[in-house]
Amino acid sequence: MHRRAAALAVPLAAITLAVSSCGSIPEEWRTPAFLRMNGDQLDPRLPTVTGEVGEEPEVAFPESDPPDEEISGIVSAGSGEDELVRADDLVVANVVQYQWTGPGEGELAEGMSSYETGAPDLIRMEQMPEQISEVLVNQPVGSRAVYVMPPLTEDEQAQAEAAGQAAPAGASVLVIDLVNSFNKGSVVPGEQSTDGGDGLPVVTQEGHSEPTIEFPEDAEAPEDLEVVPLIEGTGDEVEEGEQVIVQYTGVRWEADDNGEHPSFDSTWSRGGDPFDTTIGAGAVIEGWDEGIVGQPVGSRLLLSVPADMAYGATEEETMGAPAGPLVFVVDVLGSYKNPPPAEEEGGAAPEEGAEEEADPAEGGE
Repeated sequence: MHRRAAALAVPLAAITLAVSSCGSIPEEWRTPAFLRMNGDQLDPRLPTVTGEVGEEPEVAFPESDPPDEEISGIVSAGSGEDELVRADDLVVANVVQYQWTGPGEGELAEGMSSYETGAPDLIRMEQMPEQISEVLVNQPVGSRAVYVMPPLTEDEQAQAEAAGQAAPAGASVLVIDLVNSFNKGSVVPGEQSTDGGDGLPVVTQEGHSEPTIEFPEDAEAPEDLEVVPLIEGTGDEVEEGEQVIVQYTGVRWEADDNGEHPSFDSTWSRGGDPFDTTIGAGAVIEGWDEGIVGQPVGSRLLLSVPADMAYGATEEETMGAPAGPLVFVVDVLGSYKNPPPAEEEGGAAPEEGAEEEADPAEGGE
């Protein structure tokens, strides 16, 4: 996940630690405790999870010891049959972790509720352990899943403590609410009300294809940032510091030796896999921070970014990034509150982006 190593340390650590012991569980013990057809009942050994999806759940623990095998199930299925989660989606989810400590006893794990922070997790399904993802795949957005992971063995507790992690007491219980899902090739809905022009490039895009960006002859790049909504979104305005999910293509204003303006970077070159980043906080170039903050979710934006709001005017300044003024076409698919930074334990938290893939849209000194 881009730009979220530090911010997601707490919720993703919950998932990772909860399933870390499952590699030692025999395959025949991995029990999907539900049948997807005909509304068959959940395994009675699962905790009872109630409440509306979209609100923090209420969990009642059975009057028995936690099972020594992994069980899971769909508590309630969403209604959106046209919004089924795919195995390679970027999913937005609220995640809550509990500890089942004994018969009828359990509690919310401290700091392990995205409902408390108001900031859902961005989960790339391809990066999730199979025992998490397989329950969610083919479920509609709006569904709620529950997982029970057996208590850690003594060896696993020792391993966790050696790694500086607090070993949870009892079994771990995860509740995951599917808020939204973005698949490869996702674009904003609606038709373009303008294609740009008037001295700026002309943008055409058919369906879920990469946009075509045509430059006017002999036109000069604007000196200031230009933001043109090609499709005006109807969602909430993007706020500074939020995590945005976008599709984008970037090209240089200056043509190459063949008179072309080839893309220097694009999510489409990576199979249309949506990109997520923090906006308005220096995680990306200034042209993105100023151009995207304040725009409604669901917008398609044409951004003409001057060199001083991108990477610089010359190759010497850019350190491998494209020099000069740039043009981006950005689909703003979603925007969500960012989780608070993980608390420091025994040292400073990782710097933002420290363990993430570099991306040409990233900011820099």
